[in-house]
Amino acid sequence: MNNEKTHRTPFKERFKTCYLDYTDERLWEYSYLKARCKELNLEDEYKKYQVRLMISYLTVFYPLYILVVVGHQVVKWSCAEYTKFTYLDLIFEGTSLALVTGLMSINFFENFVTRHHWIMIVTSVLSAYIVAFSDIACNIFHYYQTQWPLNTSYDVFVLCMIYMFLPIPSITGAALLAFSVSLLYVVYFVHFLVTDPSDLAKHIHGFDVISVDVFHFLGFNMMGIFFRIMNETVVRASFLDRHQFIKEEIWLSHALRQESILLDSILPPQIAKPIQNSIKEKIMQSEAEFDRFQMGGPRRAENFMAIQIHPDVSILYADVVNYTHLTTTLTVEKLVKVLHDLYGRFDMAASSFEVQRIKFLGDCYYCVAGLTMGDPDHAKKAVSLGISMIANIQEVRSERALDIDMRIGVHSGSLLAGVIGQTKLQFDIWGSDVEIANRLEATGKPGFVHVSGRTLSNLNVADYTIHPGTEMAQMDPVLQKHPMSTFLLSAVVNRASDRPVDVRPSYVDVDIKNLGPTRDTASLASMTDELREEFNKMPVGGLKYRSPCCQQNPNSSGEKSQHDVGMFCAAFKDSSLEWSYLHQPDFIFKSSMLLAWGIGGCLIFIQIACNRLVCVECIVLNAIAFSFLTSLLFIAWYKKLCWWQYGHNNLKKYSKLSCIVFQLLENIQHSFLLRITIYIMLIVCYYIVIALILANCDQSQYELDLIESKLFHYEENQNTCFHPWAFTNMVALILGMSYTFARIPFALKTIIGCCEAVAYLLIVLFQYAFLFQHSATTTPYLRAEIAHCVRVCMMLVIMYAKERQAEFNTKMNYKLNLDLRNKQKAADVTNQSIIILLNNILPSHVVELYLNSVAKHELYYENYQMVSVMFAMLINFQMDLPSLRVLNDIITEFDKLLITYRKYYVVEKIKVVGCTYMAACGLDLNLASKIKRSVSIGSESFHSKMEEERSLLESIKEGSNHDEVAFIMTTFALDLMRVLFVCNKAYAGRPFDRALSTWEICIGISTGEIMAGVVGASQPHYDIWGNPVNMASRMESTGLPGHIQVTEESAEILEDFGVECNYRGLTFVKGRGEIPTYFVGIDEDLKFISRKGSSKSPRRLPYTQDTDLFGKEG
Repeated sequence: MNNEKTHRTPFKERFKTCYLDYTDERLWEYSYLKARCKELNLEDEYKKYQVRLMISYLTVFYPLYILVVVGHQVVKWSCAEYTKFTYLDLIFEGTSLALVTGLMSINFFENFVTRHHWIMIVTSVLSAYIVAFSDIACNIFHYYQTQWPLNTSYDVFVLCMIYMFLPIPSITGAALLAFSVSLLYVVYFVHFLVTDPSDLAKHIHGFDVISVDVFHFLGFNMMGIFFRIMNETVVRASFLDRHQFIKEEIWLSHALRQESILLDSILPPQIAKPIQNSIKEKIMQSEAEFDRFQMGGPRRAENFMAIQIHPDVSILYADVVNYTHLTTTLTVEKLVKVLHDLYGRFDMAASSFEVQRIKFLGDCYYCVAGLTMGDPDHAKKAVSLGISMIANIQEVRSERALDIDMRIGVHSGSLLAGVIGQTKLQFDIWGSDVEIANRLEATGKPGFVHVSGRTLSNLNVADYTIHPGTEMAQMDPVLQKHPMSTFLLSAVVNRASDRPVDVRPSYVDVDIKNLGPTRDTASLASMTDELREEFNKMPVGGLKYRSPCCQQNPNSSGEKSQHDVGMFCAAFKDSSLEWSYLHQPDFIFKSSMLLAWGIGGCLIFIQIACNRLVCVECIVLNAIAFSFLTSLLFIAWYKKLCWWQYGHNNLKKYSKLSCIVFQLLENIQHSFLLRITIYIMLIVCYYIVIALILANCDQSQYELDLIESKLFHYEENQNTCFHPWAFTNMVALILGMSYTFARIPFALKTIIGCCEAVAYLLIVLFQYAFLFQHSATTTPYLRAEIAHCVRVCMMLVIMYAKERQAEFNTKMNYKLNLDLRNKQKAADVTNQSIIILLNNILPSHVVELYLNSVAKHELYYENYQMVSVMFAMLINFQMDLPSLRVLNDIITEFDKLLITYRKYYVVEKIKVVGCTYMAACGLDLNLASKIKRSVSIGSESFHSKMEEERSLLESIKEGSNHDEVAFIMTTFALDLMRVLFVCNKAYAGRPFDRALSTWEICIGISTGEIMAGVVGASQPHYDIWGNPVNMASRMESTGLPGHIQVTEESAEILEDFGVECNYRGLTFVKGRGEIPTYFVGIDEDLKFISRKGSSKSPRRLPYTQDTDLFGKEG
């Protein structure tokens, strides 16, 4: 399973009382993995892969079996003194080879055996019995016909064949078949030793030999069962890992697709991409430093600015006539619904004419034609959109009985487009031609498109009714700087273009209830198909001589990736990958230790059975070896035993001794070197046990006894030396154990296995040659020591082939899962970058809303009873590229200031339009008096949670009318003035930027009830509407540089907080007439002038940069 990051207990917390955590070990238990596969409905896919895997083992078994048979025959024909009986062995072994290979060939038809599993079982059972009966029958024939008592040749091979190579799906089935074959061989030995039951007393020693063989077969069966369980455990774990990775990848790609669609609808890809890449780099850096990147935090690098130059476009500005009157006559809710209906129509028309909407500011809507890609007809499309917008607003006026109209200006030229600042990023445009388009709209005439001469030159004048421009345009100071002729255009509206593309008359009641289930069903189907495809890619290894018709997936990635693994030692060619693989935690150590303990017990029993003489050294060393094995078994299984007994009691504390045992096991599981050390110590322990057999053998006495028994026909003394075949079987058992112990490098296993084989050959051929020469052989006239050597060499080759195949599959599964994990991690970083970017554009709850509903045209709004709105405009600012870079730095500094206003009432940046910075205080979702969506998808929990949080907040602020928002907003405005002062001073010290250090700021603030939300049919944009928004804008536009102008309502609140507000007088405000306005008292040190006799003490806010907000008294 995926255990790259595992919890390690800190050193200071070790060896204290502790709790039991069995989570990691539980994930690697066979029973759990099998149940988990069934729970996730992966059993069918696993069985399909199991068929492929078993067939791949057959491709290894075929050449291995042929090699073993041919090797036996070569040895017999070349080393036997007489070969007159060897042809019988050739007939028996050749016949069994032909029958087995013929039977097993059926299993190469994957589709057939996948549908009929019983074919694999029947062919496996028949093949196993054919090999066993052939081996026994040949020996019986020699015994009765030639009087040669022979040892069997294929007993070990047939057991390895059953457990490791034959396609038997069930572990229980393989074990039953192997035990039946073992019983068959034991019966043969019993029959071979005892032919007359009345003569049992003469064969007591023979039954000792049989008991040795029984334990020999028991050891091999334990090893085979362990191999099958561990192999299936690793495969099922890989399956579950693969399933989890693919599921997360599909979900992530689905989320990524939704987020990308939403992001692309807000920012053009060419602008969003560099910002996203910048965020991704920061995420990767923060992960390397174990820290998370948060957008809006302090930056060590220079401020990032994504700006592009567009030399040939057409800019359209549109303004709703009588909008200010609407804000005072309509409720906020009705106003927003009208804007949503209207802007929805505009957006759909803009999409129809391929015009990019930039943003809207209250009643102002502006867009650009030819922005996303060059378009020679950009002027025509912009004017056509303007005419369509006029037709749309006339329809809305008629349907809703409203006195509204549209004033539109269009100009063609160049502009700068992109985003500036650090938070709440929004796509915007700048440049002198943008300002011209804006002034054309302001000086235009309702119901007409006011265009410049440059735009008209790009149009076919025959398509329009043309009138001279307005007198206001001729008198406008901005347009006078760029002498031009202006014209008023009108034309017959193309009714197909001014309607929404989905032929909906209105956007207020859009229903998207059916989108969710359809998307979920499609996602589920996509996940199922992709899971099936990925499971088919899982490697199986083996030799590639099957025909394409017999393969389900001949182009699997496992087959393509074999070059990543070495030929002989199956090591990754990438050393870092090999290092990572070897240093995985070993949570199946307890199973390996149980096998090691069982094999050790078998070896000790065999050693005791072979040495009938009492040997004190043998008793002591056997006791030490068994104690060592048992202690390791206790450490490995103590945690499991505790979990069995108290696993469901998570609060149970364990003693210090228990915790020490837990910690020892954890160290072994996570330490590669410790596991290697234990593995080598186990092998040494085994050879200490087997060395006792050699140490107790008196070769000289054995030779004398053997000569005397031959000369005088005495019965041979069986107590002088060990039984040679018992020793050979012990070595074969240790050799198998050396390869089967889990989580040990395959190269180390191979080295140790070869060393064991070489040491055995030296013992057989040199040190104890006489003893082995006078033991039973496997073929008439074949020297017995050669038969012994063939047995061990055959075991080495079988174990190598088996383990290399298993190692290859495990490593390729590991690599594929690692590739999936890396791919998932890259997608996750991309997803995080988009989420961060989206949350830097829209409030997080709005992002979540749109990602869940996938309805860009859905109306969403929130009502707030008390919100303070601020407009802050930088003046003396030219919109060229150098100035824009400086503007980006200033806006970024303003954005950084927002971080200190995140407690109690949060100051939210709304947008930047040109040089105007718009923010609001009091837009806390918990304080919203009403949250409205035209369609509710999974909204019950959302609303219940919000109601719960809102009631909690209201209980804390009981009795408060939240008028603090005005004071906090004004404090933020004062901090903006301080930041600008610092920026001016910094740029004044730069020779190249000294001319840019003369900016001033004009700020307007208003407070009251507003509505926030998202309107329009594309490019979701969170905005606020209401009389305070309109009034704050007018306070800024009618204000003076270096001053904060507020409405009378806001001034009264500020005076209650001890801030002096100076009455300015009656100021004319468009749509409202003359109203009283006030300037906030600010001294030369940019501090509030305190007011005498205030009812409330000046509040010292914990998040302001200057705790001394107030200067002298007024």
